[in-house]
Amino acid sequence: MALPKINPTHTAAWTKLQAHFKQVENLSIKQMFAQDAARANNMSIRWEDFLVDFSKNRATNETLELLLELAKEVKLEQAIEAYFSGEKINETENRAVLHTALRANQTTAVFVDGKNVVPDIYAVKHKMKAFTNAVVNGGKTGYTGKPFTDVVNIGIGGSDLGPAMAVDTLKYYKNHLRTHFVSNVDGDHVAEILKTLNPETTLFVVVSKTFTTQETLTNAQTIKTWFLQSDAKADVAKHFVAVSTSEENPQVFGIDKDNIFLVWNWVGGRFSLWSAVGLTISLALGYDNFEKLLEGANKMDNHFKSASFNKNIPVVLAMLSVWYNNFFNAESEVVIPYSSYLNTLAKYLQQGTMESNGKSIDRNGEAVDYQTGTIIWGGPGTDSQHAFFQLFHQGTKLIPADFIGFVNALHQNNNHQDKLISNFLAQTEALLNGKTKAEAVQELEAKGVSKTEIDRLLPYMVFEGNKPTNTLFINKLTPESLGKLIALYEHKIFVQGVVWNIFSYDQFGVELGKQLAGHILKDFKAANIGHHDPSTQHLIAYYKALKS
Repeated sequence: MALPKINPTHTAAWTKLQAHFKQVENLSIKQMFAQDAARANNMSIRWEDFLVDFSKNRATNETLELLLELAKEVKLEQAIEAYFSGEKINETENRAVLHTALRANQTTAVFVDGKNVVPDIYAVKHKMKAFTNAVVNGGKTGYTGKPFTDVVNIGIGGSDLGPAMAVDTLKYYKNHLRTHFVSNVDGDHVAEILKTLNPETTLFVVVSKTFTTQETLTNAQTIKTWFLQSDAKADVAKHFVAVSTSEENPQVFGIDKDNIFLVWNWVGGRFSLWSAVGLTISLALGYDNFEKLLEGANKMDNHFKSASFNKNIPVVLAMLSVWYNNFFNAESEVVIPYSSYLNTLAKYLQQGTMESNGKSIDRNGEAVDYQTGTIIWGGPGTDSQHAFFQLFHQGTKLIPADFIGFVNALHQNNNHQDKLISNFLAQTEALLNGKTKAEAVQELEAKGVSKTEIDRLLPYMVFEGNKPTNTLFINKLTPESLGKLIALYEHKIFVQGVVWNIFSYDQFGVELGKQLAGHILKDFKAANIGHHDPSTQHLIAYYKALKS
């Protein structure tokens, strides 16, 4: 069962939405609240420890009904079943997409090419647990018998962003191990990290699905060379472990076969933190917390599979995103977590969203004539309020926003938390209401400003309002609640891809630059520069001249 191949613009629901949009595009959200006293309650979903309020959107009840009609007409229900069942929905690469299986219960059966993959998943998880416990408890040591103090994750893309985000977000739950992440092939970056490390007490986790990724292998080789300045070649096996689909390539590098943690080709890189790619998460937080992260994601999976569309958090948020992207022509969405712990969340979601849905060819092999993937950006509040919120409030762009907040602070400083959450709630209220001319005049008069000065300042003091936001209110930041949140956005990405009739899980656009980089690297050492466009030719010559 492949994914449906339905052009959304050819559906009856799309035609209805186009007509509906002309009727509501200038409606005020404030008017919608005035006309429906139960709007806030009716446009909220309470699930487990989550409250998702989507009432502050430029959408009526009819809008939501038509959006969900579109979801049904593009056969989203059928697509969800294919997604979870192991069908090869990544058709261009002939692969299943089963990051959901990585957090499934042990009694679940998920088949790929006729084989239940869940026993293999749990075999790797048991190995991760034993390894994590041995390192954390000091039973597994470095070559001099000293326990490990530092863990360095060497990867790029999903092999870095996922583990780095999870470890940083859940630092409250960290154990004594210091964690470092090497991703960029920038040698200065590697050198700065190595300056802080003791080879006797450092464990290196090399994460590469094929164990051929240029950036990762370059960094791993540089670190291995640094390590061998002090230690014998045989000691590499005690300090380096690998996460890969390959058993052969890591062993050539010098990694012991017992220290290779397998992943599978049906695990997409940007959705791989749930697999052995999350080994550094397990080491940093302890295996039990890693398991809670997976349990939270599994709960969101079950919600996504079973909840009716009108009460389904990923479906509702995805369809609202389609509404703004394809009808209001909003090109970006912003994610604002009111927690410093989530300061890397937007960066993580950028890869998941834009690498997945940044496509211009549909599942029929034809160029699309409508907008697909949204640009994702953001940063933590309240810092963001003093950075880019001016653009939201008085700029010319429509930017739908997700506000994420936690009721309870981890360190239980209620004074700080009350001030943080007051800002969290105030910003969505301000974006909704704006400030009218009458309110601005009243405010200025109260300050004793003269009428002449009021007339001069008034145009600058008015806020249009009517800016759409979603509010995600979560009881507390825990490994489980983070797992739910990440999985929510994963499923949102999936739903968008289904609606837009694109393949979300290949990434051919990532490869072209890598291929050309290989040619340019050869040019640096060659007597004559190969064929390039005139600008690139000029820049290569400039670099070579200054390096010589």
